[in-house]
Amino acid sequence: MPSVCFYFQVHQPLHLRHYTVFDQSEHYFDHHKNALICRKAANKCYLPANRLLLKIIRRLGGKFKIAYSLTGVLLEQLQRYSPEVISTFDALAETGCVEFLAETYYHSLSSLYSRDEFVEQVGKHIDTIGRFFGQRPRIFRNTELIYNNDLAALVESMGIFDAIITEGADHILGPRSPNFLYRPNGCSKLKLLLKNHPLSDDIALRFPNRRWSEWPLTAEKFAGWIGNINGNGNVVNLFMDYETLGEHQWEDTSIFEFMSQLPEEILNRPGNDFRTPSEVARRYEAVDTLDVPHLISGADTERDLSAWLGNAMQSSAIHELYRLEKTVKQTGDERIIADWRRLQASDHFYYMCTKYLADGDVHKCFNPYDSPYDSYINFMNVLNHLHSRCLNATIGGAAQDLELKIESSEDLDALIVS
Repeated sequence: MPSVCFYFQVHQPLHLRHYTVFDQSEHYFDHHKNALICRKAANKCYLPANRLLLKIIRRLGGKFKIAYSLTGVLLEQLQRYSPEVISTFDALAETGCVEFLAETYYHSLSSLYSRDEFVEQVGKHIDTIGRFFGQRPRIFRNTELIYNNDLAALVESMGIFDAIITEGADHILGPRSPNFLYRPNGCSKLKLLLKNHPLSDDIALRFPNRRWSEWPLTAEKFAGWIGNINGNGNVVNLFMDYETLGEHQWEDTSIFEFMSQLPEEILNRPGNDFRTPSEVARRYEAVDTLDVPHLISGADTERDLSAWLGNAMQSSAIHELYRLEKTVKQTGDERIIADWRRLQASDHFYYMCTKYLADGDVHKCFNPYDSPYDSYINFMNVLNHLHSRCLNATIGGAAQDLELKIESSEDLDALIVS
């Protein structure tokens, strides 16, 4: 019978305010909207879900275990708008049954564009998790489960991680099962934990769908599906957005009742247990090497990067953003650097997606703009202004340096000659 590994992604982007080409303000983010969204998510999901899962852990004497990846930008907002949520995450951490994973601090696509920026963001995230919850993450999860062989090599070279979690995409697995651990191609130490997307999506996507042939999904039924693995795997990785609980699926769908009953239903079947990702990595050996030469993700039906880089607008915006890296960092201005990094959140490019059919409907559901084109224009207006701030900071700094040199020189002619 398999172990069950529950992992929740917890993230809220910083939304941009309406920003025209004539705007000259350095305040790019809509703090009023961000506060409303953060508090809504806290009240509908984070607080009730945290309290429920804490209650389950205590009720089951530590036999129920879970993992979270909380982005840095979310923690910044929780500190500012809903600090009580952080206290409930802290209470979960103190149980010893909760693991916090590492990722990019800004939920960015930096792994695709800047190795240095990627490493800096991961380090910043690890330090932040340590400061908040007293853990040093040993498991890495890239933004939106983006992954390939090159990423695995980079993560292993950092020398601090035991495993990476990513999507169990059918086209890379072939006949193999996502319920085993694998070794990344070219790596000697890292292990791969793969999302079981059919079972994960039964909870995250299909649970409230009354037209689904398996509706209503009960805890007993779902535990039976896990039991049906019957030796064809060591672990069932259930990875999903935390907002599944209470926000994407409202309380009146009975999602909280389902989650309350599920752990005991699973544990009632002999041989089943719950493990954190680190415990899974320690307990089970890799059964094979998994070669992933092309980038995959957990998004949309294609499980590729088209959710963020599928059209010319997205490609233009993100290339212009990372083209500014050297200029931004040369300013030495922490406010400019912070704004540039907040613009890296993958959500900004997700809003520019122009897909149709089912995936397109999902994108529209989460898009705060009237259209992808409005999102692109707004983002580029902000980026152009950030670029002008960089130029002003660099020119102003150079002029100030020259002024200081002249004032301190006893021989102006010598300075001019030099």
